[in-house]
Amino acid sequence: MIRFRYLLILALVITYSATEDNAAEAQESFDQLLTRAEATDFIETSSYEDVMAFAEALAAGSDEIHLTNFGYTNEGRRLPLLVLGAPDASPQAVLNTGKTRIYLQGNIHAGEVCGKEALQMLLRDYVRGHYPSWADDLVLLIAPIYNADGNERVDLRNRPRQHGPLGGMGQRPNAQGLDLNRDHMKLDSPEARSLVRMMTAYDPHVGVDLHTTNGTRHAYRLTYSPPLHPNTPGSIDSFLRDEWLPTVTDRIKEKHGWDYYYYGNTSQRRPGWYTFDHRPRFNNNYIGLRNRMAILSEAYAYDTFEDRVMSTLWFVEEILDFAQENAESIQDLVREADASVVGMELATRATFESSPSEVEILMGEVAEERHPQTGEIILRRQEVSNPVLMHEFGTFSPTEVEVAPAVYYILPDAESAIERLRAHGVETGMAPVGEVQIEQFIVDSTTTADRSFQGRNERVVFGSWRSVTRALPPGTVAVPVDQPLGRLAFTLLEPRSDDGFANWAIFDGQIESGLYPVMRGH
Repeated sequence: MIRFRYLLILALVITYSATEDNAAEAQESFDQLLTRAEATDFIETSSYEDVMAFAEALAAGSDEIHLTNFGYTNEGRRLPLLVLGAPDASPQAVLNTGKTRIYLQGNIHAGEVCGKEALQMLLRDYVRGHYPSWADDLVLLIAPIYNADGNERVDLRNRPRQHGPLGGMGQRPNAQGLDLNRDHMKLDSPEARSLVRMMTAYDPHVGVDLHTTNGTRHAYRLTYSPPLHPNTPGSIDSFLRDEWLPTVTDRIKEKHGWDYYYYGNTSQRRPGWYTFDHRPRFNNNYIGLRNRMAILSEAYAYDTFEDRVMSTLWFVEEILDFAQENAESIQDLVREADASVVGMELATRATFESSPSEVEILMGEVAEERHPQTGEIILRRQEVSNPVLMHEFGTFSPTEVEVAPAVYYILPDAESAIERLRAHGVETGMAPVGEVQIEQFIVDSTTTADRSFQGRNERVVFGSWRSVTRALPPGTVAVPVDQPLGRLAFTLLEPRSDDGFANWAIFDGQIESGLYPVMRGH
């Protein structure tokens, strides 16, 4: 049997030659271009080499697909970004189109591989003419294999009990052992830094992050979530919850007969349908704090691998159809969300908010099977759908708030925080010379986690703000809050923020010397 990588190389050669002959031959070459998942009857998933060869074949054979990279992994692998709907892959060319920009990401957890396969299929089907009008109004920025290092650490026992791919899959963390879906605020990985640099350069209006679920045995083929942080602009939250996601859900049900719903988990210990964490360490919550629309998807782990890929592909298709139909409205809402937050009351900490009444959740059942290679138990979804009434905990409300100031001042010895803030794309300047009226946070006490999480011992700071007049030392950095990333700056710099620099121990040196290194100006 010809090995799969040779088939891709052959497809690449065919595609190159087809561009020199005629469009019909090019079309035929794309019809023959298969992902590793498709070529192995969904037994295996694509390696990094497979994805790169597939992407190169598409870009070589189509004038509409442009291949670039947006950074590198910890082990030096290029992070591919495929751009369609613009004359080339440069940020300036993309921005100059004036179209609505959508970033689509797969494989942040490299055992959750359905998004990686679905995005490759989507691109291939695009050049085959399946979605002829998307590029009229949209620019797509597609990163199919974000956690490329983790993808290469294939093991048959990764993601135990998940139903395939039976040939194994990669691991959850990157090569540093970091969960990339917890690194959007602290930026300890080169992958996260590459991502936020790309977001600053291309400024997508929408981000879509594709996952696979864990745990709960529900009846939904796919679950989803908008941004969950309470500081997400309300207009973005309502547009996603009231219009975009319900429309996609209804269309999927009408076309395919499958049920999709908001992400959740339930257990006997905690009755109810609970979404995940609100903190912006998670991708979709982080994008929301950048005033952009975000959608997370979670294909059902106990569905077959093929069905997970298809449920993800169909979800992305409907997201993009809706985006094209509402491209102008999406841009208008994002533009409005960039307005200043100075003087607004914003959350620093939050907790789950219960639905006012019980809602109907579809619960399912699974059957046990044996993995044909390991003999270990894997689970398979059964055609069972039991409606159960329970309270839904799908949103969050603030437990602590602060009023967003006009400016933050960061003392020069907090160099690591200043560098990370700029890496996020937050605008900075220099503090004024001479005495200024400011607020200084007086630390009363702190607690530090006994165990390290994601390479850091998280810290909680207690204290209060007090007004003082003082001269700031030379080199103090000013961070105006009246800027598009004001919400993000607030969440990174407030001492009581549950996902800021203080929480992630980035201010530890200054705090342990008795001084919180960020002042506020109003």
